[in-house]
Amino acid sequence: MQLLEDRIRKDGIVKEGNVLKVDSFLNHQMDIHLYNEMGKEFKRLFADRPINKILTIEASGIGIACIAAQYFDAPVVFAKKSQSINLDGDVYSTMITSFTHKREYQVIVSKKYLSPDDHVLIIDDFLANGCALQGLIEIVQEAGATIEGIGIAVEKGFQEGGKLIRGMGMNLHSLAIVDSMDAATGEITFRQE
Repeated sequence: MQLLEDRIRKDGIVKEGNVLKVDSFLNHQMDIHLYNEMGKEFKRLFADRPINKILTIEASGIGIACIAAQYFDAPVVFAKKSQSINLDGDVYSTMITSFTHKREYQVIVSKKYLSPDDHVLIIDDFLANGCALQGLIEIVQEAGATIEGIGIAVEKGFQEGGKLIRGMGMNLHSLAIVDSMDAATGEITFRQE
């Protein structure tokens, strides 16, 4: 998606350790116009799928998922990274490792919001090593629901996540795939899906 790639080139900051900082428009401060265009693109990419539920993980995927959900006329469910007192009843849970935060989380989804009748589109902001996505896939499979596709805003194509998830036979589409980035020069190159 050219609009997203252009914005990453303009405002993205490459940091040491393969970190791409896009917090000025994607995952801290949110550019709603850009999110809206991303939502339209996800709808175009998955228009032929019978999606009735969108699943993401807190926190950075929620905004993108909510904007996209308007185009699918579907509710958004987000996997929580901690148990809370207002989460009652049975839950699906799994452990994931965050590339960004370098820690392990237990993520949970109430069984009330995911069932075998659901046709799920998983949406997230970043795909690096694929750990979060594997956790979400595991939760959907545990629920007996159908994964219709996975939509990612930014994929780090030089890391293993995309290859791993596609190797599982998943219908994965990333709006921007970073092929390489250089912290010294700030240069970012993209590849097409």
